[in-house]
Amino acid sequence: MKCLMEQKWHECTKDMLLHLSVDPLDASVYRKVMRNWDLAAKPLDGMGRFERLTAQIGAVLGTDNIDISRKAVIIMCADNGIVEEGISQSGQEVTAAVAKQMAKGSSPVGKMAAAAGADTIPIDIGINGNEKIPGLLPKKIRCGTRNFAKEPAMTEQEAVRAVFTGMELVSDCKKNGYRILATGEMGIGNTTTSSAVIASLLACDVADVTGRGAGLSDEKLQHKIQVIESAIKRYGLQGAEPTKVLETVGGLDIAGLAGVCIGGAVFHIPIVLDGIISMTAALLAEKMVPGTIQYLLPSHKGREPAAGKLAKELGLTPVIDGEMALGEGTGAVMMFSLLELALRIYQEGTKFSDMELEPYKRN
Repeated sequence: MKCLMEQKWHECTKDMLLHLSVDPLDASVYRKVMRNWDLAAKPLDGMGRFERLTAQIGAVLGTDNIDISRKAVIIMCADNGIVEEGISQSGQEVTAAVAKQMAKGSSPVGKMAAAAGADTIPIDIGINGNEKIPGLLPKKIRCGTRNFAKEPAMTEQEAVRAVFTGMELVSDCKKNGYRILATGEMGIGNTTTSSAVIASLLACDVADVTGRGAGLSDEKLQHKIQVIESAIKRYGLQGAEPTKVLETVGGLDIAGLAGVCIGGAVFHIPIVLDGIISMTAALLAEKMVPGTIQYLLPSHKGREPAAGKLAKELGLTPVIDGEMALGEGTGAVMMFSLLELALRIYQEGTKFSDMELEPYKRN
């Protein structure tokens, strides 16, 4: 793929995106990691799903000598024009205000990432304003999306550029030595865009996948559902092609995160998903580039009603069920710490051979 090899990301097109292919995971490395776990002084499968998750990471990286000490969370910040319809308690000014705190490392994800030994990479992919925020990587596609109740949120070119921006960031991270990445986001109105994307792609009832976001009343929730239903009907989106859904009712943050997911698959970097927005991006990524899901790891089950449906569709079972709804990538950063703790046993734990004992045998 010429634009990927020569880093001419701005020249990449929808056709190039939809013709990307993904390598299968290295099954031999996966099996080797699982065998190494069996040699650790513990019951077989004693670390449960963490044994399989770390084997998946090894298969993505192509080695059973797993090192994820160099890690970062990529946080896509963007505004959504649909906020004009009163589907959120907050206005768009909140996106920029929180992004400024992210740039300083003082938002919740920044504090948690520092404790977990991870870097934060906040991105302005579509904040509504032209202010240059120090510490925020400038990758703006446009100043927020359009109001999809009145017109499509993005042009095809804008949506595709946002996806390739996410891929470019993964490519850069790999060059800079990162071994694992997480997804995060900030954008008022993005539970509305994610619900619209999910309902369209899965052809399901909007009410089943739409929640209260930051705390809507019953009346406001019904209004939010009606706004989404009207848009899906107006544009004929139920079961539509994924890029059409993305450009019509999606967000720039979702598009960028879909690119991060695809970039993980193309450049062989494991990607830890956060909550509902990240999982929506993962759904889009898998629909656009089948096989991407092999390179993605779940973290937590969010509070939004679509969480269970998305997890089932993607075949991912979240590890943390803490009823979280903070966003920013906080759940994914928590997962970093859990993976590191599991890998401490894998890398440094006592082996049966150290104790001059025979390991457990599988039947």
